[in-house]
Amino acid sequence: MKYILLVEGPDDKHVFHNLCVRHGLPQPDEIIPHGGYTALLDAIQTRIKESDVSALGVVIDADTDLSSRWAAVRDRLLKGGYEAPRDMEKSGLVLLPPPGSLLPRVGVWIMPDNSLPGILEDFIRDLVPAGDQLYEYAENCVATIAPAQKRFRALDLPKVHIHTWLAWQDEPGKPLGQAITRGILDANTEKALVVVAWLKRLFLQS
Repeated sequence: MKYILLVEGPDDKHVFHNLCVRHGLPQPDEIIPHGGYTALLDAIQTRIKESDVSALGVVIDADTDLSSRWAAVRDRLLKGGYEAPRDMEKSGLVLLPPPGSLLPRVGVWIMPDNSLPGILEDFIRDLVPAGDQLYEYAENCVATIAPAQKRFRALDLPKVHIHTWLAWQDEPGKPLGQAITRGILDANTEKALVVVAWLKRLFLQS
C-alpha cells in the first residue's frame, strides 16, 4: 500500500522530501508535482479511488484566498464520501476514511500555515534562522527597485525575497530543498515542526 503526497510544483516536492530527510521520517512512496493548483485539484478524486493508496496528502497554496481554495478541496472530499469540516484546521487536516470503505486516510495542508493567504515561500520565510540580518537586507534591497523595473507580481514577492537571500549564502543559490538539508534554512522552527507533526499524523499512524 502506498503513501502519496500531491503537491503543486517541484519546489514543494523538494521541500517536503528534505523536511522528511532532516527529521528522519520515512519518505512517501511518491511526491507528485502537478504543475499548479488546478491540475492538482482535478487529481484528488481520481487518487482517492486508487486501490493501492492507504494515505493521501494534498498540499496547495492559499494564494490570495484561503477560504475559496479550501472550499474547492473540501468539495472534492465531500464528493468522495469524506466528512470534511467547514473550516480548515490550523494544524493541518487529517481525515479518516468513511466507515466500511476501502478509501485512504486523507490529509490537507494549505500553505503557508492553513490560516493566512500566501504561498510556499511564505512558509519558507519562517525557516530563515531567527535574527538573520541578511534577510532583512535582502527585503530592503528588493524594496528599492523602481516600480517600472519590477518584473514580478506582488504575489511572488516572497519568492524574490527568499531567492535573493539564498543567492548571498556561502553556497549561492541553493534550491529550497537543498537549503533545508544543508542547514541554511532551519527545519526546526515552530512552523516547520507543525508541518512535520501533520506528516506524522498522516503517514505514520497505523
